[in-house]
Amino acid sequence: MPEAYDRWLAPAVFQPFAVDLAQRAARLSPRRVLEIAAGTGVLTRELVAAIPAAEVTATDLNAAMVEFGSRQVPAAAWHEADALHLPFDDKQFDLVVCQFGVMFFPDKAAAFGEVRRVLTAGGRLLFSAWGTVDTHGFAAALIVGVERVFPDHPPAFIMDVPHGYSDPGRAAADLAAGGLECVSTESVTLDGQSGSAADIAVGFCTGTPLRTAIEARGDLTATTAVVSAEMTARLGGGPVTAKMTAYVIEARLPSS
Repeated sequence: MPEAYDRWLAPAVFQPFAVDLAQRAARLSPRRVLEIAAGTGVLTRELVAAIPAAEVTATDLNAAMVEFGSRQVPAAAWHEADALHLPFDDKQFDLVVCQFGVMFFPDKAAAFGEVRRVLTAGGRLLFSAWGTVDTHGFAAALIVGVERVFPDHPPAFIMDVPHGYSDPGRAAADLAAGGLECVSTESVTLDGQSGSAADIAVGFCTGTPLRTAIEARGDLTATTAVVSAEMTARLGGGPVTAKMTAYVIEARLPSS
């Protein structure tokens, strides 16, 4: 899955937000940066470029992602790590970043508690999460295609996980439960561009956990073909552009 994710989804869906988040990180002038849920290194690469003087450590729970990412961005130090049990001493990083990974944490308050533990005094957390699925042109079209194939029992992964943490108020409450203070929340809408809608369909169907849900219900190749056709009908043939909305939160240790 890392290869499919990085080839079909990373440039169109994740790269635009990685550039934005790395610029925000650079304005904080950190010396030691920890990235959690780094995936294949889309944001990692931007962090290394935007903050060349910083030491960047990238982590992910998935060993295959870590192996792939370490080859893509060797300038960062890579570790396989659970965000709920970070393998680092207290007060080691002055910036922790996470792009579209918080939604996957089974206990978000516990993960934020781990961030609090490894942050230095004055340290910050920056993370992004997707808005509702209707504010993501690619995901909305994908959902229609998947429901066409499985009208009675469509996989709920896209709605429940990537777009299941779309309320910034809930995020602020989880931060507080983890011992962090929300400093700011900003809605960000950017354009995603792909060579075709079919490329996006292949990326989601074969390069994300949606693949597992599809394979449990039917044939992956046939499903991907139908989803590709549906997304092309909705988004158009040839190069496609879709607007995508996320929110970015900055948090810190509570002021005394």
